[in-house]
Amino acid sequence: MHARNTVWHTAESRRAALDLSQKVRVLCWVMTQPPHLESRTQHVRDTWGKRCNIILYMSSKESDFPTVGLNVSEGRSQLYWKTIRAFQHIHKHHLDDADWFLKADDDTFVVLENLRYGLSKHNTEEPLYFGRRFTPFVKQGYMSGGAGYVLSKEALRRFVKGFADGLCTHNTELEDTGLGQCMETMRVRTGDSRDVLRRQTFHPYPPYYYLPRQLPRPRPWYLLYEHYDPVEGPGCCSDLAISFHYIDAVGMHTLEYYTYHLRPYGYKYRFNPDNK
Repeated sequence: MHARNTVWHTAESRRAALDLSQKVRVLCWVMTQPPHLESRTQHVRDTWGKRCNIILYMSSKESDFPTVGLNVSEGRSQLYWKTIRAFQHIHKHHLDDADWFLKADDDTFVVLENLRYGLSKHNTEEPLYFGRRFTPFVKQGYMSGGAGYVLSKEALRRFVKGFADGLCTHNTELEDTGLGQCMETMRVRTGDSRDVLRRQTFHPYPPYYYLPRQLPRPRPWYLLYEHYDPVEGPGCCSDLAISFHYIDAVGMHTLEYYTYHLRPYGYKYRFNPDNK
């Protein structure tokens, strides 16, 4: 999905990112709830959320934040209902307003420029979805809910049609597993979001879970779910990482600073999508 390179914030790379923002339109929807609006969701709005072409905050209740009320209860057991209702709402009201449809939690940080760059190589009219691919429970695998996942326009159509036609059902409280089962039923393929060096771009945990060269023992549970062999140390993560999960308010603004402002004096990088 990605090539090895470093995006430097020169005028050239900013123009390239701006051009992609018009060619690869991404609608982001953020799963949130009323108690999180001040502690989490406003920090998404103040950081990466402003780079989406459209951003919607999906909650159980409508508010002036603003949030979209989905007429569901709160709680972990309701996460898949929220997901179903959110995608139905988007399909009804915003299908033609974007090319790709990203779901993220209110404690997930997303680098939209890297997401668009990866998606630019794919056709949104093909049934595809991308994210951090996990192995159990679904034959073709499924994408981690915390790391975020993105559906093509055709994948969104098929997901909504699956429930309209009774081919998909709310048969689990696990949002990401349930969506993965419906994707498989509706023949939506799992895309490979790794870069050309096979480094991951979507991450269900913060950077410090992956960067140490010696991972905790016994192996963390999430490593047992990985579809691809996990890599320890800096080689774990693409230079064009897309997302990290379990990011609190301070972490959200810290990643914003590291991603868009911090740079070493005297170093020059150029955008090199062909790995040359």
